[in-house]
Amino acid sequence: MKTSTEIGSASKIIGEEKAVEYCAKAGFDAWDFSMFDMARFDRKIGRLIESNHPLKGENYLAFARKLKKIGEDNGIVCNQSHAPFPTYIPEIKSYLKRAIECTAEAGGKICVIHPDNHKSAEENAEMYNELLPFAKKCGVRIAAENMFNWNKEKDDADSAACSSPKDFNAHIDAVGDDFLVACLDIGHAEMRGAKTSAPEMIKSLGKRLCALHIHDNDKHHDLHQIPFSQKIDFKKVVSALKEIQYNGYLTLEADQYLKIYDEENIFEGFKKLFESVKKIADMF
Repeated sequence: MKTSTEIGSASKIIGEEKAVEYCAKAGFDAWDFSMFDMARFDRKIGRLIESNHPLKGENYLAFARKLKKIGEDNGIVCNQSHAPFPTYIPEIKSYLKRAIECTAEAGGKICVIHPDNHKSAEENAEMYNELLPFAKKCGVRIAAENMFNWNKEKDDADSAACSSPKDFNAHIDAVGDDFLVACLDIGHAEMRGAKTSAPEMIKSLGKRLCALHIHDNDKHHDLHQIPFSQKIDFKKVVSALKEIQYNGYLTLEADQYLKIYDEENIFEGFKKLFESVKKIADMF
């Protein structure tokens, strides 16, 4: 099983270029292209934040090519990406095709695009159907992801788009195109109040499951921590993945973990992340 990890969290500390290099040196087979700075939304002020990030500028494709070359020079590839979110923001929607384009330029094969948390499968299908012709031209599949809302009164996760096996499959069915696949966020599926589990979701999605966001939590909150540090049973997760004969990448999205490191010591964090996902790979 090939391994990968997101670079968004590390890029805040050392930049994307060094993050890709460290992915390779730590032992990962690939890197996951985080593109949140392409259109960063500030929930407090309700609008996009001004940015001089290369992904938001005119030379965004050159930046994607640069990262691809750094990866290739170090013996790894880009396996997938993550587009900006939330997708219910009109300004962010205008960047989704750019995200797909950058994915292709970096060599990625899948771009994760969140559904709108509050919309039905049929309503979200409109967005995906609008993007699919462009994605096909780029040779990039779009992956929907299981989401959650937060119920403050219950202090629990609440239902959202793709949060149940039935609704996730309904989203895929509503589009009915092989270029829309599933990315299962293991942590989201294991939150208290989700009324499902990662193994249940995996078995229900079957061959539609082509990408993963792997991280750990206390089975209550969305902690995005390093695997084997919290309460998720990864033996059961791996068993379910083996049952459906999953053959995609094992991609980490433990983006809160690297926050404990500074620039000088962050490579140690990369190595620990790789050790955790290598343990999962070895279970296969």
